Amino acid sequence: MKKLLAIWTWRPRAYFAVAIPAVPLFVALANVSAPRPLPLDPHAVTPSLRYSDLTAPSPLALPQHSVVLTLEEGDTLASVLMEGGLDRNESAQFTQQLADVLDLQRLRPGHLLRFHHDATDAVDSIEIKVTGWGEVDAIRTPSGFQVRHREAVIQEINTVVAANIDSSLYEALRATGEGPQLAQQLVDVFQWDIDFFALQKGDSFCLVVKKKFAGDDPVGYGPILAARFTHSGQTFEAFRQERPDGRAGYYARDASPLRKQFLRAPLKFTRITSHFSKSRWHPILHCFRPHHGVDYGAPVGTPVMTTADGVVVEAGRKRGEGNFIRIRHSARIATYYLHLSRFAKGVARGAKVTQGQVIGYVGRTGLATGPHLDYRVRDGATWLDPLKLKSITPDPLHGFTLRQFRANVARLGPQLATPAQQLAEFTTKRRALF
Repeated sequence: MKKLLAIWTWRPRAYFAVAIPAVPLFVALANVSAPRPLPLDPHAVTPSLRYSDLTAPSPLALPQHSVVLTLEEGDTLASVLMEGGLDRNESAQFTQQLADVLDLQRLRPGHLLRFHHDATDAVDSIEIKVTGWGEVDAIRTPSGFQVRHREAVIQEINTVVAANIDSSLYEALRATGEGPQLAQQLVDVFQWDIDFFALQKGDSFCLVVKKKFAGDDPVGYGPILAARFTHSGQTFEAFRQERPDGRAGYYARDASPLRKQFLRAPLKFTRITSHFSKSRWHPILHCFRPHHGVDYGAPVGTPVMTTADGVVVEAGRKRGEGNFIRIRHSARIATYYLHLSRFAKGVARGAKVTQGQVIGYVGRTGLATGPHLDYRVRDGATWLDPLKLKSITPDPLHGFTLRQFRANVARLGPQLATPAQQLAEFTTKRRALF
């Protein structure tokens, strides 16, 4: 533990007397005869002062004082309590009483404990500050400590955060004092329109978010309510709206959903030869294994289209997949096109593609019994059934929900147009003891 603060009253210093023997000074002056010295009396006694004869000042009683300790990595509650002034038995008793009002697993490095000592140097009260939860007060009684707690009130405040990107989105948010959770939220909002792997210096953003506080302590974020992001000179806006079924999505100012819909199939003329399955008999490997895509049978050379805008992440060859292409459409969504005979001109890693663009041609490379396209979709680490992708597209807004959305745009839009560093600054006002 680290002793953050010790408050002591002024204590007078001790002063000691020191005897300095006199030394005679003889000054010879020109043309002046010096007087003859007087004879010394052999019976005269020269007074002496010994150091041991000096009276030591009596120590002053230690006044009332407070000591504040902070929990650090490797500390135990018992070690901090004993450092603060409790003995082993008192520490064990206090820990048991504390556990009745506070889950001890909430204690983390950085939390503060204040010990107040009376004039006899005994601890007569303890206060604990648990960030994001509240405070604990303990007062000594004849039978131990009386422990009481005050849980902080949780509240949400709409906050505007704005920044220019110099090196990364994370660093830009950190410079404003915000946490990395907000970066992931912002990516999720604009993942369909912005390639966050290609952000540039000078890009900027402004957002309105529900910021959560426990008392004075920020403890997290609610959802982003509105956001504006400028990337490569193009500006995108998003406004959050809940639908009658309780689900929420993000929409542009004209109420069009930001989440884009995929093409139903990557080929124009085709037939399905194998569906998405968690267990399918593999015709070549002769075993049951998951089939994470949909097979479309088609002649060799049939054009294959990308089902949504994106960036080519891979365009290569593997033993099982044969010639394949992987396209990233957002921070989470990617599509795969397997067993191609060849790639379309210009399709290579880093190339941007648009929905409906031909990226390759049907083949039978890799582990394939005949010409077909194995089309797959992945959301993070989860494989999705391509035939059900329509379900991830929000329905258009209608009626009351649409009117509510327009009211939110009118209320939140001006805050994005004139960004402030903080819409509601929540100044931390700690008590004097902390």
